[in-house]
Amino acid sequence: MKYSVAILFVAMFACALAAPPQQEAQVLRYDSDVQPEGYKFAVETSDGKTHQEEGQLKDIGTDHEAIVVRGSFSYVGDDGQQYTVTYLADENGFQPEGDHLPRL
Repeated sequence: MKYSVAILFVAMFACALAAPPQQEAQVLRYDSDVQPEGYKFAVETSDGKTHQEEGQLKDIGTDHEAIVVRGSFSYVGDDGQQYTVTYLADENGFQPEGDHLPRL
């Protein structure tokens, strides 16, 4: 039993060493604009990820004041496919959409 655990540990350690090293992504583009009643930003990194978002206050000065956020992000999955999610977040919650996401 002791030998089985030792062999399993050595095998797991060998697999960890054999895995390709993860490279740190570099920021290729970063734009940001923050205003009193809203914001927007865009980021692109060297590993193929992008993220754009815009937030705007609505019903300012009322009991129903809220922020509405619209945006999208994309990334390359482990399978090599490009995935994109667009979303709206408001008083109704986070509402994502994407070809790879289930539809209700």
